[in-house]
Amino acid sequence: MGTRADLITLRGVSAVGHHGVLDFERRDGQPFVVDAVLHCDFAAAAAGDDLTKTASYAEVAERITQIVSGEPVNLIETLAVRIADAILRDFAAIAAAQVTVHKPQAPIAVPFDDVAVTVFRER
Repeated sequence: MGTRADLITLRGVSAVGHHGVLDFERRDGQPFVVDAVLHCDFAAAAAGDDLTKTASYAEVAERITQIVSGEPVNLIETLAVRIADAILRDFAAIAAAQVTVHKPQAPIAVPFDDVAVTVFRER
C-alpha cells in the first residue's frame, strides 16, 4: 500500500490576541490569523462515513481561537508551537500539524503585507 497524504486544511482562522513584546500590543491586542494543515489518515473515517474516526475541523478551529485569545506570549513563534502542540495533544486522529501564525498588524516601520511564522510538529 502506498503512502497516504490525507490533509485537513484550515485557512484564516482569526481571533484577537494580546501577544507581543511591546506594551501597547499587550494592552490593546490585535488580530492574529492562523492557517493549519492537519495530517490525518482518512481511511477509517471514509470507510464508515464516521466523524469520530477523524478530527472535527470545527473543533480544531475553536481550539485555535481559544489559544490565540488566551494567555499572552511575547513571540508568535511561541504561539505557533503552542497551537501545534495543543492540536496533537487534543485530537488523537491527527498525526502531524503545520501551523502558520500571521500577525498582519505587527509593529513594523516599513510597508508590508504580512508577517508570519510556520511550525511543523508530528507525533
